[in-house]
Amino acid sequence: MNCITLHDIIIIIIIIIIIIIIIIIIIIIIIIITILWNQQVQTDRTIRNNKPDIIIRDNEKRTCMLIDVAISGDRNVIKREAEKILKYKDLTIEIQRM
Repeated sequence: MNCITLHDIIIIIIIIIIIIIIIIIIIIIIIIITILWNQQVQTDRTIRNNKPDIIIRDNEKRTCMLIDVAISGDRNVIKREAEKILKYKDLTIEIQRM
């Protein structure tokens, strides 16, 4: 015969509390940080390059991180990084003005 002991009940309660804490943490992260992909950035001026691969917006600090992914050989990493920085320079300036 299977009996639920007090020990089993305590373990179940602890697991439920841990799950609730994890859910609360996830909700807080969703409220604080927004992750967007395949989205154009709405600006006052027309910007040619206004669609980075990923945008991470911190709603609490009111900051954005623009991420544009590139796959290149080991020799081209610095060159590609410079190209990406230059490509999104106008968008960065426009976001700072907003």
